[in-house]
Amino acid sequence: MAINKTALIARVALQLGSRRAAAEAVEAVLDTIVRAVVSGETVSVTSFGTFETTEASARRARNPQTGETFDLAARTVPRFRPHTRFREYANRERDLPEAGSAVRKDPKGTHTRAAARSARTRTVANNNRRRAAAKGAA
Repeated sequence: MAINKTALIARVALQLGSRRAAAEAVEAVLDTIVRAVVSGETVSVTSFGTFETTEASARRARNPQTGETFDLAARTVPRFRPHTRFREYANRERDLPEAGSAVRKDPKGTHTRAAARSARTRTVANNNRRRAAAKGAA
């Protein structure tokens, strides 16, 4: 089943708690991406993908219904390249995390789920040590 913009706004509203805020957020994100790509910029969203343009060269094309051939002019084509993690989710190679964290950036220097989990554990342990040291010094 395809999700159109209205359904996307409805799903975002479930997370934000407001349909108006969700509509404004979705519209703002889509508008920003389109305007940036049209102006020649590359939009890269961590753990999601990259929006960019590519040049399609001129070529001869054929209408499959009539068999008629015609010249197709060179043109600029928008393109989306999904991030590796997005592809892993789509191919069921990686389990989707709880809602709201599918595109969160992993801790710096981690590339696997095990390494990310280990880094989070170390961060929590370091924070606990710092808190204990601060309590002892006070």
